[in-house]
Amino acid sequence: MTEPPVVRLVDIRDQALDAQEVLDVLADQASGGVTLFVGTVRDHDGGKGVDGLEYSAHPTALDRLRDVCEEIAGKHDVQAVAAVHRVGLLALGDAAVIVATSAAHRGEAFEASRALIDRLKESVPIWKHQLFDDGTEEWVGTP
Repeated sequence: MTEPPVVRLVDIRDQALDAQEVLDVLADQASGGVTLFVGTVRDHDGGKGVDGLEYSAHPTALDRLRDVCEEIAGKHDVQAVAAVHRVGLLALGDAAVIVATSAAHRGEAFEASRALIDRLKESVPIWKHQLFDDGTEEWVGTP
């Protein structure tokens, strides 16, 4: 019997993200813990009201996201890893990013998921353009 791949879903999409899809690809009987993080568009940042935001990705972003997932899978004792990020214009409450890991035990799943979102945020070239309710705007994460 061959083992399923540890990195099971990696994507950058201009369509709504689905947490259930991510959970479904991680499902297996060897995992005692699955952690799922959903980052959503909030209505404020830095003391200002946010109306929405737009994400843009560098052409290399998907490859870099895959590298990050493989890096996390190599450093943590996980059964599976998944990460999807949204690009385009998002409204308040929309899911911007979903990461998840599964492991035999909850502790490793939690640690791996936290490492995955932190590493994604620091190294995948995806940039956020925030639109504030006072008519101003701000780019976040640009080089």
